[in-house]
Amino acid sequence: MKTAIILHGMPSKKEYFNSKSQAQSSKHWLPWLQRQLILKGALAQTVELPEPYKPVYKKWRSAFEQFILRKDTMLIGHSCGAGFLVRWLSENKKIKVGKVALVAPWLDPDHWLKTGFFNFTIDPNLAKRTHELIIFVSKDDNCEMLKSVKMLKETLKGGNITVKEFTDKGHFTFGDMKTEKFPELLKALIS
Repeated sequence: MKTAIILHGMPSKKEYFNSKSQAQSSKHWLPWLQRQLILKGALAQTVELPEPYKPVYKKWRSAFEQFILRKDTMLIGHSCGAGFLVRWLSENKKIKVGKVALVAPWLDPDHWLKTGFFNFTIDPNLAKRTHELIIFVSKDDNCEMLKSVKMLKETLKGGNITVKEFTDKGHFTFGDMKTEKFPELLKALIS
């Protein structure tokens, strides 16, 4: 059975502790994607990452590594979750996985985060250990995400890399997309 792991991004502390707000793993397109992958026969999990408003790599790694990865496991990350996947895959060079989707990846190019989360070097051969690495970016997103995508494009070599560019999806959140559906991502994962 195919598996998929879906990682959310980094909310503000105010958003995280808002009692009227959904859990991070239940926001935007994440639950819709999880359900669609399940309907396609993949055991899909959305992970609730610890203290996402001030991410600490060791804590996120501990939560992520509870899951078993196989060569057909799909990995999907949004924003900081995508940045986490880049770091984790860069540091675990013996791991091979299925498709990896980085949605609005954030690698903190301006060194805003002070937790050491992004203190690593991107492995240029990372994509070679995936079935396909797909980067989703929208030109109307924050400049930090656009810089992060540029870093990935300049660093990653070889492998099957696809960049899907949009002009109107913002940061790929419900507020920007005005929908909880993300058919372009689903199609990229199951094609």
